[in-house]
Amino acid sequence: MHLLASTTFIASLAAFIAATPVLWDGRAPFNLTNADLNSNTGPFLTVVRGSDNATHYSSLLGHAQLPTPLWNDALVLPREQVISISIDNTSVFVPGSGGPQFGFRRTEFIAANNGDHDDLNPVLETGTTVFHVSIKQDPARPLNFTHEYQIVFIEPSDGSHVFELQLGSPFTDPTGPLPAPDAHSFKVRDHALNVLFETPFTPSSWHNFAVQVDWTNRTLAVLYSTDAAPLAVVTQPAPNLSASPGAAGQGDFHFGVLKLPLVNPNDTAADQGDVVHFGIQEGDTEALLYSGVFVEDVSHGISLGHGLYTPAL
Repeated sequence: MHLLASTTFIASLAAFIAATPVLWDGRAPFNLTNADLNSNTGPFLTVVRGSDNATHYSSLLGHAQLPTPLWNDALVLPREQVISISIDNTSVFVPGSGGPQFGFRRTEFIAANNGDHDDLNPVLETGTTVFHVSIKQDPARPLNFTHEYQIVFIEPSDGSHVFELQLGSPFTDPTGPLPAPDAHSFKVRDHALNVLFETPFTPSSWHNFAVQVDWTNRTLAVLYSTDAAPLAVVTQPAPNLSASPGAAGQGDFHFGVLKLPLVNPNDTAADQGDVVHFGIQEGDTEALLYSGVFVEDVSHGISLGHGLYTPAL
């Protein structure tokens, strides 16, 4: 490597380390294997899936796909692998109670330390923390934008979402015009499902998001960029007061593909509104690509990529 380039990279890396106390790192290292996904070894819990092994629905792509450039210097080898997460007609999750979720098709990774997520959640969800994630379409397995997809969220025990990143046509009962006008846009929504930020989903680009959560004052702020552009603030802190304070408002950090159904006109009126257990699913294989997933403290600012940062909002 050229001396100037090497010096620039080292300085950038030093700024990144100084600016980013990382509380949990989901940027999959190259020594993480698909076998680790099956055994929940490493930073992910992979139990939210259908009846097959985790590697039926997800895989680490090695050097076959370049990750987001934000955390991977163009002059050196990438520091992380891209993660592919998919669903198909077997993607019916059976939780500990409530029966199979036949209405959904879902595969999600949960932030964990070698299978332990309960002890990690209070670490990630105290004070003010920032949740980073980058997303790209898998061109061979596109989404069906007549459906709603919830692809990043924090889920407390009551099943609500502290915030969520959504794609597609929001579920309605009765079903409205499909696809919805903004179906091909990302929507960052708060706990009450208000849209805080919306941007088109261009499939060939990495879409980089960071959501600042102030757990004490219950506010949300959003940063966003595409590809190699540093993150930029796109919303100032907004109230998120419908989210529960304290431990009741903490929950697992999910990313993946959760596909809601369409209303089945043959179901009873009561069942038509039960999106978890009823509705229409086509059973197609669909996928998204993820990289740049981590959670940081804001004591030294919010990481923008390339060693840059901005003060907490």
